[in-house]
Amino acid sequence: MGFIADSQKGVGLWGGCVRSLVRRKQVDSAHVKVKGHHQLAKELSVPHLIVIGIGSTIGAGVYILVGTVAREHSGPALAISFLIAGVAAALSAFCYAELASRCPSAGSAYHYSYICIGEGVAWLIGWALVLEYTIGGSAVARGISPNLAFFFGGPNSLPGFLARQHIPGLDIVVDPVASILVFIVTGLLCVGIKESTLVQGFVTTVNVCVLLFVIIAGSYLGFKTGWAGYGLPSGYFAFGVDGMLAGSATLFFACIGFDSIASTAEEVKNPQRDLPLGIGFTLATCCTLYMLVSVVILGLVPYYAMNPDTPISSVFAEHGVHWAAYIITSGAVMALCSALMGSLLPQPRILMAMARDGLLPSFFSDVNKNTQVPVKSTLATGIGAATLAFFMDVDQLAGMVSVGTLLAFTMVAISVLILRYVPPDEVPFPSSLQDTIDSVALQYDLNGQDINCETSEIDAGTSSTLPMLHKNNAAVDYPEIVQQEAQVLKEENRRKIAGWTIAFTCTGAFLLTYAATDLNLPRPVRFTMCGVGGALLLFGLIVLTLVEQDDARHSFGHSGGFICPFVPLLPIFCILINTYLLINLGAATWARVSVWLLIGVFVYALYGRTHSSLLDAVYVPVAHADRIHRSSVDILA
Repeated sequence: MGFIADSQKGVGLWGGCVRSLVRRKQVDSAHVKVKGHHQLAKELSVPHLIVIGIGSTIGAGVYILVGTVAREHSGPALAISFLIAGVAAALSAFCYAELASRCPSAGSAYHYSYICIGEGVAWLIGWALVLEYTIGGSAVARGISPNLAFFFGGPNSLPGFLARQHIPGLDIVVDPVASILVFIVTGLLCVGIKESTLVQGFVTTVNVCVLLFVIIAGSYLGFKTGWAGYGLPSGYFAFGVDGMLAGSATLFFACIGFDSIASTAEEVKNPQRDLPLGIGFTLATCCTLYMLVSVVILGLVPYYAMNPDTPISSVFAEHGVHWAAYIITSGAVMALCSALMGSLLPQPRILMAMARDGLLPSFFSDVNKNTQVPVKSTLATGIGAATLAFFMDVDQLAGMVSVGTLLAFTMVAISVLILRYVPPDEVPFPSSLQDTIDSVALQYDLNGQDINCETSEIDAGTSSTLPMLHKNNAAVDYPEIVQQEAQVLKEENRRKIAGWTIAFTCTGAFLLTYAATDLNLPRPVRFTMCGVGGALLLFGLIVLTLVEQDDARHSFGHSGGFICPFVPLLPIFCILINTYLLINLGAATWARVSVWLLIGVFVYALYGRTHSSLLDAVYVPVAHADRIHRSSVDILA
């Protein structure tokens, strides 16, 4: 009946490895409950999600990036750079919104990749996200102590037991404040998702109020002094359009943070409605604040006169408003604390999702009965981040954070294309339900059609009954059967064409962006790669536009949520942008990330592959899934 067991016995070592890499899990639904573990608390609504999103997005970067990017890339056109960065981030946000509402479970991009692409890619994405959030949280924590020192009189003014100390023998600088703050945030996250979100809401509100102060007070100074920053002979585009676009590539990472919202999908009361609203409102609010701040600050002083370390407070000091530095520094501290919570919140849920799927030890999947929070995963995350923040200067590792983000964004965009054109046509069931699956299989004829009511009343317990029924049906309904078989063949061909086209499109995006980035390649090679990559990309866009999307997309996962617009153009453009940014991260960053990913490959090979919950799964057609669920419930009842 086309029901396939995923057991690796008898398929050989390499065959079993390949099968394990491509096996996909089922969308969590009312039928698919998390067994053996307590559920996360469904406490979050749209305001909570907006707080998490804004708090994770608006870090201290806005207090620094406006100076650095304006001086080196954008000039007075910084606001347009922020706008382009926001639009680029919105492409990924649209993809996240659809998948989050259709598959509202913990795990974010890891979860979507596991459903749409396969276990191997999902593992690498989850492993990369663990690195991203750990290093990201540690980097944010180490940035807090210099800002706190401002309130004690300046750099290195913290009390002795809190100040950074250099250890000569080890040649490291320890940061007690960073470690303490990580432990405080970890304890807060263990109390409960609603309680930690309320605290993050207060911190985020203070940060937003500081930015509003900058906008309002800066506008008053600008109208009073005549907006000197926009009266330059170099014009609005001081570095040209290329400089403005280069600034957008840097600012792109200041506009992301909505992936933290997706990681809390399992804790949202109404995920089909609230998740898209939370993601959309977060991105719109953050980009608006960024643009307004940049318009005001760039108008107060010339871009080349801005202080790259403290641009906003320096601008106010130049106009005689020295006391504003205290308000701005307090906003930076609050932004860092909020970003720290946003970095530590998603990782325990990713660890929990991976452990639920058997890819990590079950220790990480335990949910506390009282707080309904994955306390063990949260503590493990906090201890790791606090240790890293205490001992290591993570500035040089900051690029590794971007790799995890961009890999996740790329796979989410690919998952949207797969969902629309080649959604999984088989779903896994545990091998313990084999008898139920076999009994349901007997209720379908050779063409996968349900046997009519009269047939179901006949005793189907003997093996001689069903073949006779199939024969009679074939004799009576032969034209209809031929038509159905032709339709099935047409659908199979459409899926093959769409699947290969998606693969060619991704290949074209890589070739085009790599050739356009690597200036060391010989010109003939570069032009050839650009031509081939561009042709594949254009071919993929045309074919996917002409090919019909799969009807199964309407019933995939949870219905009634957000639908990503402009498919396939929007996901393809998203893949192109993210691939370009990935390639531009540099060889040193990729060398460090490769070491981490290689460790992940060994962990998966030695543990995850052989402990996966899909190890002995039985795959059945999607059309049969509901009946098997009902039959299994009836048997258990």
